[in-house]
Amino acid sequence: MTKIRIGTRGSPLALAQAHETRDRLVAAHGLDPADLEIVVISTTGDRIRDRPLAEIGGKGLFTKEIEEALYAIDIDFAVHSMKDMPAVVPPGLAFAATLPREDARDALISLTAKSLADLPKGAKLGSSSVRRTAQALRVRPDLEAVQFRGNVETRLKKLADGVADATQFDLDEPSKVPSARLALMAAAVGAVILIAGFSVWRTYFFPGANVEDLALAA
Repeated sequence: MTKIRIGTRGSPLALAQAHETRDRLVAAHGLDPADLEIVVISTTGDRIRDRPLAEIGGKGLFTKEIEEALYAIDIDFAVHSMKDMPAVVPPGLAFAATLPREDARDALISLTAKSLADLPKGAKLGSSSVRRTAQALRVRPDLEAVQFRGNVETRLKKLADGVADATQFDLDEPSKVPSARLALMAAAVGAVILIAGFSVWRTYFFPGANVEDLALAA
């Protein structure tokens, strides 16, 4: 059997999502785990960490190289956090499936405070999310917002190094810290999506369908 290639970013969170996808496919279809290969793809968003996303192109920077690999059929499908996907699916690609959604709440992470209310006046709140920052400052306008980009491990290290007094994660990320619901969640938080090109989607999900039918379905 030709290996099924699963594309993913290289962060521990992205790899965990890719491995869960592989394990679910193996369990659902009786596949040999050796028949599914996880292909790590470095994206522009992963490489540029010293500037806000809004200044360098937005969330699409985390998917550009993955989309190119799909178009080149270097991978069969990709696994990605749905909240980080652009709203418009690029031509020729489709959202093929999603994993069961995880908890969609945010969690406040701090070495000194248990909640947003516990942070001292003027404390630094680290985030790269305009949504999270705006909603936190609405509740605590005295806080100082600092730019806080990077994957989960990078942000936790910045917290330990004192760059900020607190930060926020999706609860589905590895911290798994319980938290009260502090703000409106971003669309699709907690959902992992499988993205495929039409040819692969037709092969694995809709055998016999034509491209026009798939375009209408997408």
